[in-house]
Order: sequence, then structure tokens, then C-alpha cells
Amino acid sequence: MAQLLRVQNFDVSSDGIGAGEDQSLDRPFGLDGAETVFAWAGATASRPRRTGPGGSRGLDDYFTRDFAHDIGAEIMGRNKFGPRRGSWQDHEWRGWWGDEPPFHTPAFVLTHHRRPSFTLSDTTFRFVGGDPATVLEQARETAQGKDVRLGGGVTTIRQFLDADLVDTLHVAVPPLELGSGLRLRESPEELLDRFHLEVVPGPSGVTHHLFRRR
Repeated sequence: MAQLLRVQNFDVSSDGIGAGEDQSLDRPFGLDGAETVFAWAGATASRPRRTGPGGSRGLDDYFTRDFAHDIGAEIMGRNKFGPRRGSWQDHEWRGWWGDEPPFHTPAFVLTHHRRPSFTLSDTTFRFVGGDPATVLEQARETAQGKDVRLGGGVTTIRQFLDADLVDTLHVAVPPLELGSGLRLRESPEELLDRFHLEVVPGPSGVTHHLFRRR
């Protein structure tokens, strides 16, 4: 079977905002209140790092559980890895996630400024340059037959969509407006020339937009 490039559980507000433009250590998503866009996944029974019972079941929980299924590598933009821009002043910054990142696969970080790879728990971060097709080829080789997850952020996903490399795209849309920031697309209809679209409401009020390549 072909290795797919999958975008999973990518969250945008009801007015289409996926992130703000003023990312910092205090505001990882670049916009005050943006973290509430992700609240639906944190409320599920299968949320990462849940230490006790509880949480919702049903469709929202299914998507949370499916996040790691058959994934062999992750691709992310540098802005998802951290807030710093330009050349690396040092190598102390090792991501937002502490000593146990949630990826459990090799992670390819897109950057114009290389730095040595490092490993935290079962995740090895590799810092790579190049066009989307070249990076995807590297990730697929490392994934050893499994699919590759495209983790974001907004700019990175748009680059891979523009290169026509994305096979499936799951966008979760809560009933929340953020007003300004980076948009994935102006409307879902922009992708319908290349993707089938199914829109499914979740029990939390989140609407799941499921794009599958035609």
C-alpha cells in the first residue's frame, strides 16, 4: 500500500484561524485564547498523558486515539517546534513538550538553519531543509512503510497543500472565533477540486472536516 501523508486533528477556529502571528514563549500559539481551540481533544478519554479515568467517548475520542495509528514519521515547521527565529543562538531549546514528546516517531523539523539531531524518549528530532517533496521523501524512507503525519503549523501545511502532496486532511472546527491570525484556507471549498469532503459534527460541538484525495 502507498504511504500516505496525513494531517490529523488540525484545529482552526470557526472563522478559519489556525494560529496567531505573534508567537512567543508565553503565547505558543501566537494569539491569546488560541489554546481553547484544542480543548475538545483534551476532554476525551484518550487524550495524551491522561493519568486517570474519565473523559468523553465517541467520535471526538476516536480521532484522539487515531492520532498515532500507523504513523512512522512526523513533519513539522520550525514554528511548531519553538518560537525562535533565525540562526540558533544555542541548542538548549528542545521543544515545547518536555522529556517525553507526544510523537513517538522520528520528527523532521523544517528550517533554513540546521542543527544536530537529538533524541528525547522515543522521538528523534531531525532538522532539515529543502522543498516539501524532498523532505517528504526523507520522512517516508524513515517511516519504513508506515504513513507520515504532517503536523503543522499553518504555513507548513499550506506549503504541502500547494505542492499537492497531502493525501488526507482532518480539520477540527470548534464554535469559537479568534478574529485574526493565520488562515489555513479562506474556505473549505478551495480544496474541493482535489479532495472529497465529509463534514461530521462531534459530541463536543466541534465539527470535523475530513478531506480525502480524489
